[in-house]
Amino acid sequence: MNTAEVGVSGVRKSLRRRVARAAAAAVLAVGIVSGVAACSLLGGASNVPVATDKPPTGTDGAVDFDGGFITAGDGEKKVDIWFDAMCPVCGAFEQTNGETLAKAVDDGSITLRLHPLTFLDAASNGTGYSTRAAAALTCVAVTDQSAVLPFYQALFTDQPEENSDGLTDKQLAKRASDAGAGDIASCLADSGPYQAWAQANTANSQKGPIEVDGTKVLDTIKGTPTVLVNGTQYPGGITDKKAFTAFLADH
Repeated sequence: MNTAEVGVSGVRKSLRRRVARAAAAAVLAVGIVSGVAACSLLGGASNVPVATDKPPTGTDGAVDFDGGFITAGDGEKKVDIWFDAMCPVCGAFEQTNGETLAKAVDDGSITLRLHPLTFLDAASNGTGYSTRAAAALTCVAVTDQSAVLPFYQALFTDQPEENSDGLTDKQLAKRASDAGAGDIASCLADSGPYQAWAQANTANSQKGPIEVDGTKVLDTIKGTPTVLVNGTQYPGGITDKKAFTAFLADH
């Protein structure tokens, strides 16, 4: 086997490993959500930190606390994404379709509504990474709407793997500033209400029903990412860019 063949073989093996991890994560995600929801989504004997502050209500900046989402853009077409910052399948979706969504936000075609969930807190060694990342995105959104999408994208750049500690608050603040947001360090230090909001959204995603603009669209969120365009769930492959682009255009 020549050097080029060895290189191609290595790439293929690496891709197979990444796909296998993503597929396993998708199964794990559903299993974690279902299992915890059968008992108590935020409690139990796990080492998942539980936010005890009162979640905010109303709207602030780009955050609709009552609706459970953070917005980027102001287009007529609505795209809703339920995601977890530690979910590798969410990362794969962003890597494949993020550019398409960013262009649609930039040209005014869509309003992107991000619904941060926290079920993979159970896979971050007790650091509550999914919750902290959701709070960091909320901190950005209440201060600078223009930085919401860049920071969301940054969460999936060199994305922490499951069963790691995730990023520290200092690292999250650095990624936020690199994405064009102001300094969110003090916001993160006092982000208990935002953490409680994200965890409450996660619990509500399992109780249902899931409503978009006052209309029921799903019973519950089965796994992440869950993507809807104008209230219709995208049924295609997470890494099928052609299929998602067509779906976005047709709905």
